[in-house]
Amino acid sequence: MKEKTIDYVLRTTWLAVQKMYNEEAAKFDATMAIAFTLLSIDPVDGTPSTALGPKMGMEATSLSRILKTMEERGVIERRPNPQDGRGVLIHLTEFGREKREYSRQRVLTFNNTIREQVSEEKMNHFYEVAEVINEMISNKKIYNQKEDILK
Repeated sequence: MKEKTIDYVLRTTWLAVQKMYNEEAAKFDATMAIAFTLLSIDPVDGTPSTALGPKMGMEATSLSRILKTMEERGVIERRPNPQDGRGVLIHLTEFGREKREYSRQRVLTFNNTIREQVSEEKMNHFYEVAEVINEMISNKKIYNQKEDILK
């Protein structure tokens, strides 16, 4: 059997997780992206719209579409930011808080089920490896942009 590359394992695993979450969300006329957004919004104080994209690692245009859909479905509402008159806070509606709690429970179920099957030591190694990968990517230790341009 051929050895699988790290990126292949990451990609196929994430796609399986994404598919699982989307199938679960579809039962409630939602998507994984909507659920992730619900979980990223402060349920008490709301979240500045400009902070959501970076918090979620998402481009503004994609997030704008999701927020528009969420607003149309009545799970969020936009309110002026009292600290910054130019800004907007995204708040969950009562319906949105219900959907957020449902999403939160699904994430916890996934996490708890995996933790029941994988030892704490292996989970710690998993997190360590993920941290190393993220650190190397964010510090451009894999591909040096300047060197790649010169080649």
